Amino acid sequence: MGTLDTFITTTLGLTKLPPFLPTFLYSFLGFSVVHQVIAPWASRRWFPHAYGSIPRRAQNAWSIHVVSQIHAILIVPLSLWALYYEPAERAGDRAFGWDERVGYVHAVACGYFLWDSLDAVVNFTDVGFVVHGVACLAIYAMSFRPFVAYFGLRCLLWETSTFFLNIHWFMDKTGRTGSTAQFVNGIFLLSAFFGVRLMYGGKVSIDFVRTLVQVRREIPWTYFIVFGIGNIVLASLNWFWFTKMISALRRRFDDGKSLQRTRLVNGVTHGNYGTGN
Repeated sequence: MGTLDTFITTTLGLTKLPPFLPTFLYSFLGFSVVHQVIAPWASRRWFPHAYGSIPRRAQNAWSIHVVSQIHAILIVPLSLWALYYEPAERAGDRAFGWDERVGYVHAVACGYFLWDSLDAVVNFTDVGFVVHGVACLAIYAMSFRPFVAYFGLRCLLWETSTFFLNIHWFMDKTGRTGSTAQFVNGIFLLSAFFGVRLMYGGKVSIDFVRTLVQVRREIPWTYFIVFGIGNIVLASLNWFWFTKMISALRRRFDDGKSLQRTRLVNGVTHGNYGTGN
């Protein structure tokens, strides 16, 4: 571990990472085990038809959403916990301030983003997922310099919307597309995404850019470029995904209304609507 610590602190410059390296590795292994073992086993047991009847690639997507949901359930409360106990002086040094609780939460997030990046490459479906995973991993790993850790916790709160997004996805896969439950969840999803990612996240992104410009002469140019581009990419993806979600929700409920009208014409009762039967 001495050689590894030296490489991390001296070569990579991540001086705060070594104490949290076990958390980082356990996080990565934990999410990997959920993806490869626990999610497939639980899905076959609890959703034998919905999960068992889809092809292997679709089953992998199902497991990915299970991991994503677990991460959201873990990381948002952890971030709120760290923010609750955040020392007042950290607000005065947003660029280089540090707190041990931040290190713990960021290590958990890094483990997740490493898993996410590898899966996005190995099971490639969209370049946006690869860019998102790699950008998040780079930004949160480089925060152990320490650098802009103040903003890291606040950006992790964006995962609040992921919780509702995954529920929406699972409703689609279990025959509840267009149901009242999905409609209610859709309201929570759009509200959380708009409020947390776009409004609150937009403010955090603007404050982040201001801080980055203020300390541009105190940091390596690589940090300025990676964090600057990463901030733009992630903010742009948030707006892009928001427009896609609105379009997807419109399609689902337009299709749901058409299905309801067809079933009523054919004499099908409301009791079976949305159950997949």
